[in-house]
Amino acid sequence: MRTRKVNIVIGLSYGDEGKGVVVNELCGAAHKPLVVRFSGGHQVGHTVEYNDIHHVFSNFGSGTLRGVPTYWSEYCTVNPIGVRKEGEVLREKMGFDPINIYDENCMVTTPYDVYFNQKKEKVDLHGSVGVGFGTTIERNENYYKLHVRDLLYPAIRDAKLKNIAEKYYKVKFKPDFVASFIEACDELVEKFDVVKSLGDILTNPTKWDFYDLVFEGSQGILLDMDYGFFPNVTRSNTISKNAVEILKPFHEWYHLDIKNYYVSRAYQTRHGNGFITNEDADIDYIKENLEETNVLNEFQGKFRKGVLDLDLMEYAYDCDRYYNSGLGDTFVITCLDQVPNEFPITVKGERQTITVEKLKNLLNTSNLFGCYSPKGGLVQI
Repeated sequence: MRTRKVNIVIGLSYGDEGKGVVVNELCGAAHKPLVVRFSGGHQVGHTVEYNDIHHVFSNFGSGTLRGVPTYWSEYCTVNPIGVRKEGEVLREKMGFDPINIYDENCMVTTPYDVYFNQKKEKVDLHGSVGVGFGTTIERNENYYKLHVRDLLYPAIRDAKLKNIAEKYYKVKFKPDFVASFIEACDELVEKFDVVKSLGDILTNPTKWDFYDLVFEGSQGILLDMDYGFFPNVTRSNTISKNAVEILKPFHEWYHLDIKNYYVSRAYQTRHGNGFITNEDADIDYIKENLEETNVLNEFQGKFRKGVLDLDLMEYAYDCDRYYNSGLGDTFVITCLDQVPNEFPITVKGERQTITVEKLKNLLNTSNLFGCYSPKGGLVQI
């Protein structure tokens, strides 16, 4: 039985931990890698710097600058307009085409989902990114579904789109409002492959030559819809639950060498409203990052910071271990360039100052990596 290496990258906080940097680094060390998106969708913003190119990924995986393709699983949303726009930017930056492969059951975000998400967010101040992710999930839960599969059949796509407008959102269907969306849908199915499952890819070596898998998580465990602090959560499982489910069939075909990478900044962050500890503590020790991509915006609101809370990290890790065995677990602390060599954390509410080496002992792990540069590069502690 052949061995296939699998790395699962998960955020230990509220997102913005540096998962994109970790995915990019793991792709660089992998053999014929394929990035697998297993949660969330086009609402993410994963920042990567590679070969002097800086990019924030939303519609493509974080290994794209290395030429690594991305499989979007059925647990993800896809916005064809976003794919088209970001694809154009990436082609200009990289000089070659980015590659996505879509599961037929990926949920498709429409302009109606975006419009009503933004309208609702201005009232609720929930902390939404404002790109229609949550409204897309909610619509699908209410049976008004639109999948990537439907984009292969234009007449069916258009009929469902009209129903979404008139019967679900209860607005008049206006072809002009969705004209660019329909063009983007046609372009998506023309440029990218659509498959029934990850198995279709891995069992067809004549078409796809991938071996190692890098699972790229979205947001963080503390935003998980089952384990986060309701109502300020995402409509997605950000733990490794979906990744474990995707991998189940492959245990019969391969020996899977699975390693989990749990990522946190050296301090807490949260975008928008919701629970966070240590926000009122002195955070003057955190250096300003001039390249920070998480900033105040119209829909998410303020980008908040706080002292790192070890109890929240342990809680998040414990939530994930319910689904994942915990074998081969590695912790990654990013943004170490933004804090002094000795920086504060809280343990059971008590503040103490530690080094990253001491944090390794507090986490009770032999596998701790640090990221000391915004351009990536993981250093074993």
